[in-house]
Amino acid sequence: MEIKINKEIRDYTESIFFGLSMRQFIFSLLACVVAVLLYFILKNYMGIETLSWVCILGAVPFAILGFIRYNGMYAEEFIVAFIKSEFLIPKVLLFKPENIYYEMLKEDYEKMKSKNLKKK
Repeated sequence: MEIKINKEIRDYTESIFFGLSMRQFIFSLLACVVAVLLYFILKNYMGIETLSWVCILGAVPFAILGFIRYNGMYAEEFIVAFIKSEFLIPKVLLFKPENIYYEMLKEDYEKMKSKNLKKK
């Protein structure tokens, strides 16, 4: 008998239904419901091939919300963070190099210069 143990404890997810977490199961269910609703609403207006693509495209956002994690954030958390960082709180980052060695030599040069002026 082999037990799988995650290397990172935070990666642990409890499987509820069919090996999916509760979040994944709910979003999978929503994706299926949306695809079925789109099929029954649009079947009189489109061909079967086009309709199948519309159903897939309608279900994809729910699948993304349920399954994808980026940098430890779920999709909706990532979207909020992206909107905040790019649109609500834009920052201009300026690079100002600071050469500590040059500053130190400059101070020493000024001290020597002032000493030489005092001697004269």
